[in-house]
Amino acid sequence: MRSAVVLAGGEARRANGQEKYFFTYEGKTFIERLVGSLSGIVDEIVIVARDPVQCTRFKKISNVTCVSDIRQGLGPIGGLHAGSLVAGGDLIFVSACDMPSVNAGVVSYLFRAIGQYDAVIPRWNEQMLEPLHAVYRRAALLAYLESHTSLSLRTMIQSLNTRYIPVDELRAFDPDLRTFTNINKLEELEHINLSSSKEDGEPVP
Repeated sequence: MRSAVVLAGGEARRANGQEKYFFTYEGKTFIERLVGSLSGIVDEIVIVARDPVQCTRFKKISNVTCVSDIRQGLGPIGGLHAGSLVAGGDLIFVSACDMPSVNAGVVSYLFRAIGQYDAVIPRWNEQMLEPLHAVYRRAALLAYLESHTSLSLRTMIQSLNTRYIPVDELRAFDPDLRTFTNINKLEELEHINLSSSKEDGEPVP
């Protein structure tokens, strides 16, 4: 069984306080696009919110489970902990909520590539990794998260038996690597919407 855990518990400070998962790109919200991309390749989707109030924002989205952080204020590590506890799959794809172009072919490849490893992480170079666009073995995540002291995702990855996938290897499925597009600011959203309009041949003011 395969699961997906989408981390949505951030405070959205870099987006003027707006909730990034409801930003719209190509006619759909980010969260709708993520759920649509992942539905065909995982058996369940778990959204992790910071609290029960935030969970209510997702009640209109079908076929997802929403849980809230158990350990508050720990950032992505806290979200991973809460999501891993409820996920039913042996393997978990983890994504941030501000990635509107996650590619199903790339995700499927990561699931296949994990083999006997604890994690498979896309890597641009030695310093630039994609831990929130990666596949993890649930048992290994839980073992680490039960007794960790660091809140660093890099420290977590280094403690696991991790396979690193060069991002160029993923161009076979996503030539422009749009799957890693990450939107933190309203200006960035405007830019990708503008780029999308140009690609579609629409007049741009």
